[in-house]
Order: sequence, then C-alpha cells, then structure tokens
Amino acid sequence: MINLYYLTTCPYCKKVIDFLNEKNIEYKLLDINEEEHFNKLLKIGKKRQVPFIVDTNTGMVMYESNDIIKYLTKEYL
Repeated sequence: MINLYYLTTCPYCKKVIDFLNEKNIEYKLLDINEEEHFNKLLKIGKKRQVPFIVDTNTGMVMYESNDIIKYLTKEYL
C-alpha cells in the first residue's frame, strides 16, 4: 500500500495523485494539515515537504514527484 502525504494545494501532490489514479495503483491519502499526519511525516521524513510516499510493501520512503512516479512505474507497472 502506498501512503501519500500531501496538501490539497500542492500541484506536485496532484501530479502524483493523478498518476496513481490513472494507473489504478491503490493508495491512502494523508493530509498533513491534520496534526497526526504532519507529525508522522516529520518523524519518518525529517522535513515538511510533500509529496512524500511510504510504500508499506517495500519500506521505500521518498520525496519529489518525479522520483515517486519513476519508482511507482518500476515497482507497480
């Protein structure tokens, strides 16, 4: 399962969400406006930057929309 930390106003997050939807990859959205998700993002990723994914299948954690899309393409398509 892909956990995607995001903000609704982030165009890079939208890019990743659109890709996930287009490719029918299952994911869970975690809005960092919610304190619980924000704190978890900082704990795992160490910085307040989105998009950020955690792939619970492989343990991969990653920032940067283009890198995320490359990774998802390699792992899930």
